[in-house]
Amino acid sequence: MRAYRASGAQISVHPVEEPVSRTEAKLHLRVDGNEEDDLIDSLLVTARIHCENVSRRAFVTRTCTVDLWGWHDLIALPYPPLASVVSIVYTDAAGAPHTLATSVYGVDTHSEPGLVYLAQDQQWPADQLRDYAPIRITYTAGYGDAEDVPETYKAAIKLYLAHLYENREAVVAGQGVSLTRLQDALDALLLTDRGGW
Repeated sequence: MRAYRASGAQISVHPVEEPVSRTEAKLHLRVDGNEEDDLIDSLLVTARIHCENVSRRAFVTRTCTVDLWGWHDLIALPYPPLASVVSIVYTDAAGAPHTLATSVYGVDTHSEPGLVYLAQDQQWPADQLRDYAPIRITYTAGYGDAEDVPETYKAAIKLYLAHLYENREAVVAGQGVSLTRLQDALDALLLTDRGGW
């Protein structure tokens, strides 16, 4: 059975820490002093978001939501690894929300991406649904804490961080910098586990 690939995941609870700490970042950048701490903190977030988007993964655990327009027997949730499904709430045509019983569906956290599926001998609710995105799945995704994030992804964040730190203009010229080599290095670190997602 082919899984319906949910899209447009929104982060409802952001990760509480970055995979790469400020101390690690400054060591990588060979920066002493505190004058640029705010800039480095900002660039760390930017680098992490870029690397997550390229790899299509969540690094440090966060809570996400996806909205569906209808029921599907097998639903693939974006930005693996899937840690857990918090709830599935659907809104009926009268505008009333209903939380789906966990006995109706199963969760596969081992697949990449993680899956929600209709449990055996169960049926999705027959209620008439509201017209606009009536089903919301809330779930947690990510490897855990910063220390649990694989080193390859941390290396990619540091690599992109260094690029952002050294090149603060929109155009890099006359420095012998090869953006192709940077992208090749990022791809080698970020795309190995994407698994066709």
